[in-house]
Amino acid sequence: MVLISKILFFTSHHGFYTVILLFVFFGLISYLTKKAWFLIPILPLAILNGFGGQFLNAWFLNKYGVESTAIITSDEETNSTLNDMYIHDYEAIVKKQDGKYTTTFFSTTSAAIYPIINSIRIPGDKDIPVKYIPGYEKNIVILYDQSREGKILIQYEKLAPVNSAKTKYEADKTNKEFVEEYIAALEEYVKYYDDEASKEKIKELQLELKHLK
Repeated sequence: MVLISKILFFTSHHGFYTVILLFVFFGLISYLTKKAWFLIPILPLAILNGFGGQFLNAWFLNKYGVESTAIITSDEETNSTLNDMYIHDYEAIVKKQDGKYTTTFFSTTSAAIYPIINSIRIPGDKDIPVKYIPGYEKNIVILYDQSREGKILIQYEKLAPVNSAKTKYEADKTNKEFVEEYIAALEEYVKYYDDEASKEKIKELQLELKHLK
């Protein structure tokens, strides 16, 4: 596992050198075997690594890694951009299983983040939840949904249908369909969050619904 983690860290953080190694490796095989078709995998593998290297690393670390925390010690904005946003270089310290810390680095283009989405989100928490393979703590995946920032975002997303249903209900409180939609949205929300105000609102709306029938 440690060896795989080291390889994935290298390929996801050093894309240019990975391409060079692919050329050397397959070029040598092609030279020794006298078969030019061994050069064919170089381009697709280089492209796959460029687009999916950090995603593969994130999946691997989340599945096989152990949980810990990391602290960002440096956040430097570079002159390079990605999707019209400046790329940031980060340095961090990672808490090992013995309680001591080790250093690591990543950028917005190489960070492994789970869940895997086509977006780079670095939490602003002091202690960032992460996973790593013991023995190579340098390679980490950031567990965004477990961070304070991630939990706030998830709750906001869960509230979106509630707010939408509430707007409809407040526009016409005599509309049975709007009341039912509001109740359903609140019931779905309280499955995840033990919110007393929402539970009371459900009871209130259920009473209103009886009078509408």
